[in-house]
Amino acid sequence: MNRLVAVSSPGRADFLNTHQDYKGLPVVPVAINLRMHLTAKPTKDGMFTIVSLDLQKMDERFTDSFKIGINEMLEGRFFGNYFRGVVNVLVKQGLAEKLRGMNVTIRSEIPVGSGLSSSAALEVGFAEQLNHVCRLGFTKHDLAEVAFAAENQEAGIPCGRLDQYGVAFGGIIKLDCVPPYNVEPLPFKDLTFAIVDSGIRHSTADIHPKRQEDINRGLSALMESPLVPEALKRKLGYTFNESKWEKISEDEIKDCLSVLDEKARSRILFTLRMQKSTEFALKVLRHEKVSSSEADLYFGEERWKALKKGASSELNYRILGAIMNDQQTLLRDLYDVSLSNLEDICQHALNAGAYGAKISGAGMGGSIIALVKNKGDGRKVIDACLCVGAKNGWVSKVGEGVKVEQVCNERDI
Repeated sequence: MNRLVAVSSPGRADFLNTHQDYKGLPVVPVAINLRMHLTAKPTKDGMFTIVSLDLQKMDERFTDSFKIGINEMLEGRFFGNYFRGVVNVLVKQGLAEKLRGMNVTIRSEIPVGSGLSSSAALEVGFAEQLNHVCRLGFTKHDLAEVAFAAENQEAGIPCGRLDQYGVAFGGIIKLDCVPPYNVEPLPFKDLTFAIVDSGIRHSTADIHPKRQEDINRGLSALMESPLVPEALKRKLGYTFNESKWEKISEDEIKDCLSVLDEKARSRILFTLRMQKSTEFALKVLRHEKVSSSEADLYFGEERWKALKKGASSELNYRILGAIMNDQQTLLRDLYDVSLSNLEDICQHALNAGAYGAKISGAGMGGSIIALVKNKGDGRKVIDACLCVGAKNGWVSKVGEGVKVEQVCNERDI
């Protein structure tokens, strides 16, 4: 196949349960309409040449060239490492003889470093191109796993699987972040979001390890404390990714948290409370009926009464928005990944009519995702956020996953 192959992959917004995938907890990403476009022309020389038109416009290093084989990772946050990582993973899987070199051109609508998974969109999109051109027979699950291994193991970035699965599958999904990494498509898709780029750039590699270290320190203290019952210790373990978080309630652990330093205690409370709020939101996203007793238990009687005021047709949107706001509070107060600028953007989004607003991604910059009623309200939210320093914004419905857009002869385009 010597024809041009065009593939597109979506950005993903981190909808619910942020910072939980690397702990083995389920997460809820949503694909957005901003997409990464990759056009590839297969070659016969066994080489890959990658050109990023967006990085070229930014006067950054925008090309890379490497062979079919095990390629070294270059220094810094070099975009070519994501492509090298994908090829390395496939070669280690014994697929070198099936691979073909390609000249790949990238054009992206997803801003780099914005918390919208531009790196995962590159990896998944490139894996799909190789899948199509080389007839690898990969499922979306396979594509996500290749992309995850490329970033986590090859590029050495301590990410979870949220980004790669969100990009590969699209829609709104619940991803179980323990093997076999089941994906549950969620039926409540009639949602509109304002995606707001704060303009503040961040690096996941600078954020995740520190929070993971705090959790591990706390777990070690709990495991070594005589105050902690043995039954609870069997659920905890010594590391963030071996704990059985879904089986631990705040009530059963709260009396033991006095042995922890403030940061470790906050990180563990964050983990439990984020999970609890996500479990409640999943009932809405599955179109399950939420009883008043359940809502009272989660929100409290007075808050639940306030949420029920207004049009009944919007109640589920108000519930989801309230949970987004709760999760933003946890990200700010217990995980320390928010900034005053991000808080201002979230507050202005709410003042402009958003149901809820929270950080999308690792935090300390990146983007905000706000749930809005419709496109018009989304534009109002974006305009309000731009007035307090946000860099850009987009209104998005729920997007599709990675897909082959076009296969054609070069002379036809």
